[in-house]
Amino acid sequence: MTCFELLRMTPQIFISSCEELKKREKLKDSKFISVLEQVAMFLLIISHNSRQRLVADRFQHSLDTVHHHFRTVLYAICSLSKHLIIPPSFEDTPPEIKNNPRYYPIFKNCIGAIDGTHVSARVPLEQQIPYRGKKIEPTMNVMCACSFDMKFTFVMAGWEGTENDLRIFWETITNIEQTKFTMPPVRKYYLIDSGYTNMPGFVSPYREERYHLRDYRGATKPQGPEEIFNYTHSSLRNVIERCFGVLKARFPILRDIPPYDLKRQKYIVVSCCVTHNFIKMCKDGDPLFIHYADENVELEDDETTPNESEELVTPSVSQSELRRMAKFRDRLAKRLWDRQNPQ
Repeated sequence: MTCFELLRMTPQIFISSCEELKKREKLKDSKFISVLEQVAMFLLIISHNSRQRLVADRFQHSLDTVHHHFRTVLYAICSLSKHLIIPPSFEDTPPEIKNNPRYYPIFKNCIGAIDGTHVSARVPLEQQIPYRGKKIEPTMNVMCACSFDMKFTFVMAGWEGTENDLRIFWETITNIEQTKFTMPPVRKYYLIDSGYTNMPGFVSPYREERYHLRDYRGATKPQGPEEIFNYTHSSLRNVIERCFGVLKARFPILRDIPPYDLKRQKYIVVSCCVTHNFIKMCKDGDPLFIHYADENVELEDDETTPNESEELVTPSVSQSELRRMAKFRDRLAKRLWDRQNPQ
């Protein structure tokens, strides 16, 4: 097997990741096990969902040794999140927008996309009810933001699978001292889906209109300003869905996590996102990033959209702000429509 098949990264990136952990003094060679071997054991576990007993047999170490180094590498990688999972630039227009006439200049102030996803969770039977949502098995709800170059810029893991995406969103942006979420400055905004509220800093599509790219495949082209806005919004926001696609394709442990305690399960999610970003930053022609770079790539239906029949409660946003953002979205839609249908 190749290094990529074993560890889900190229040899160059694997070596670079080990050097980064050593340079930042997060890991060091032990008397019998090098950093290379420590990280390789960790990656084999999260990239193939291999049980630690199998890894112990493969590397000819005791189960206690593998367990110790898995935990050590896990926390070491998570500690890099403050260096690798960072807010986007609020100064410059993302090149993916600036260099694409389809989006520029209308979306020049857009800085990224936000969405939630579900990952596997192992929970004691007596605690499973809050974690059993739309999925049969217990899940953890994870809220993420990403930039248009497919790097995570914010990760909030640990919510129960039944928790409403909108509540997670509100808890995130109203408790920023705890969540460390960086609110966008005036005029800058994230793209969000229709389950969230169209509000300052966050632009959602029009509800009751076609939205997802699959809704337009083989169908009539967008009709009217609202639909063309939704189609363009979906084309841009779909980067977060593709990020989740890369993440879960690379790390099968997120689909069937072993019975670690919940705190460690949360750390595993974060460590996968940190590793995802490190691989992307290396720009080494990663096959998974190449595959998911196409906005038309087939994606699994994650079923994370909140129940849109629920009343959207927006306690900290005034009606005047909501009206202002509605008018802002209308202006974007009109500009898109006028550009496509010049007089």
